[in-house]
Amino acid sequence: MISSNEYFDAKVKSLGYTSSIGNSTIGVMEEGEYEFGTTAHEKMNVIEGELIALLPGTTEWVSYKSGTFFEVDANTSFKVKSVGQTAYLCQYK
Repeated sequence: MISSNEYFDAKVKSLGYTSSIGNSTIGVMEEGEYEFGTTAHEKMNVIEGELIALLPGTTEWVSYKSGTFFEVDANTSFKVKSVGQTAYLCQYK
């Protein structure tokens, strides 16, 4: 089953699904700054564009461009700045 999600006044939209490797969402963020909470370990893959992330326990923003990823532990939160429209694949278990 595919689920549809919208966040931050529809500036972040994604489709959720389950595959053999676990749960995933694939989506697009409009340019802006967002804060997300996690309930499971997440791997955020940048498909197209750029996300600048402030990850838990860090004080420096780090750029992640197309073809790169970052990981976030469960039960934390992280901030991202989307540079223009950015497509992502978030995998979690």
